[in-house]
Amino acid sequence: MSNPQQLRYSKEHEWLSPVEDGVATVGITEHAANALGDVVYAQLPEVGDTVTAGETCGELESTKSVSDLYSPVTGEITASNQDVVDDPSLVNSAPFEGGWLFKVRVAEEPKDLLSADEYSEFSGN
Repeated sequence: MSNPQQLRYSKEHEWLSPVEDGVATVGITEHAANALGDVVYAQLPEVGDTVTAGETCGELESTKSVSDLYSPVTGEITASNQDVVDDPSLVNSAPFEGGWLFKVRVAEEPKDLLSADEYSEFSGN
């Protein structure tokens, strides 16, 4: 399993893309997707919602369990991935591509996000 080097990672297993024009993309890691099992339902934050770093902003339901979704940053939601709502299995099949969850206008990025190597060590992968 390879974590893309350009991303930053939270200890709650979310990833954050580099910020472009103030907006970053958020998803869950391949490690988290594998641990969840087959994702069958996604409840994502809606455009205009405000999210806070480290706080719950949605949930993913799998055949194994229900897991809260945490935002790795504070900001305002600018897009929610309707493709994942329609086909939650994208979280498993393409966690770093088509399985992204939402885009957020970043107000504040926490200092404790991990690099790809740090996340690999943290998650044991």
